[in-house]
Amino acid sequence: MSPLEKEVIRRKIAVIIENLNLLKPIKNMTQVEYIDDIYKRKATERLLQELIEAAIDINTHIITQTKNMVPDDYYESFIKMGELRIIPRLIAEKLAPSAGLRNRLVHEYDTLEHHIILNAVKTAEGLYTEYIKALEFYISE
Repeated sequence: MSPLEKEVIRRKIAVIIENLNLLKPIKNMTQVEYIDDIYKRKATERLLQELIEAAIDINTHIITQTKNMVPDDYYESFIKMGELRIIPRLIAEKLAPSAGLRNRLVHEYDTLEHHIILNAVKTAEGLYTEYIKALEFYISE
């Protein structure tokens, strides 16, 4: 992997890390507190969207750079990363549904279920931290 390709991945990883850090105060909110604060809800939705899109960008970049066919959808991009053993398969399977969350955030923003978003914040930290660790290992080889 060229230094330029590594830099692209590191830049996207930085987005994921920054957004995870910005989401930390949200994960401790109760559902009532979260629902009552429209500004925190909207910020949370945007931060999650950016975080997931950065991961999808990384997936697509690595899949194409390894001369593999890019999957037809974002969900499958996570699965493919697991199949290629770039990230652990179990992590890939757990992260893949975040592609659907991204689609709801972008296209169904007016019908979002707030408890789903709040739960996503609570699980994102662990899963995306593992994703980042696997990527760091991959690009350091």
